[in-house]
Amino acid sequence: MTSVKGKAANRRTAKARETRTRMLDAARELFVERGYGATTLAEVAEAAGVAVQTIYFTFGNKRALLKEMVDVTIAGDDEPVATMDRRWFQDALAAPTAAAQLRAQVAGSCATLDRVAPIIKMLTLAASSDPEITGLWPDADPRYTVLSTSAAALVAKPDARPGVTAADAADRLYAILSPELYLMLVRERGWSPERYTEWAFDTLRPQLCA
Repeated sequence: MTSVKGKAANRRTAKARETRTRMLDAARELFVERGYGATTLAEVAEAAGVAVQTIYFTFGNKRALLKEMVDVTIAGDDEPVATMDRRWFQDALAAPTAAAQLRAQVAGSCATLDRVAPIIKMLTLAASSDPEITGLWPDADPRYTVLSTSAAALVAKPDARPGVTAADAADRLYAILSPELYLMLVRERGWSPERYTEWAFDTLRPQLCA
């Protein structure tokens, strides 16, 4: 009997997770296409195939839905694990050389940029029309926090370029691995994500590695 109940509970959990994913996907698509302010929760519900009450029950309100959508887009999944606690980032920090760390950091960052770049403009416009959106993330610039942590580890490696400080390395990472630059080259100029990743590494390596 316990096994049957356990299986039923697992099915309900999987169903709830699938429904949550549909709502987040619908929100992402509509917010980007129409804008955050112009999209109603009723429209998100219709696109996701759920009742609008389901969105309120799951997320609470429109701002909370936006935050969850952004967080999941950045992470690539709905696991409650911050970027700096994720395996790829920890592996990058643990790399024995600056070059190896940079290679892993660029690869991980570019994978994130590919997911995040399409929503950046929408999020910026949403925050300008609703100041409370900015307060959804306590860290004013989480991207810089992540890259400055990476930079501090990188400049301590034996093959780091002499004279480059952690702050300088963080600024260079922040500039080259930016959503704006990624959008310009990949979305506007037609570069492949792979080309951008290689270019970013080739650009940063002589600046940060001996």
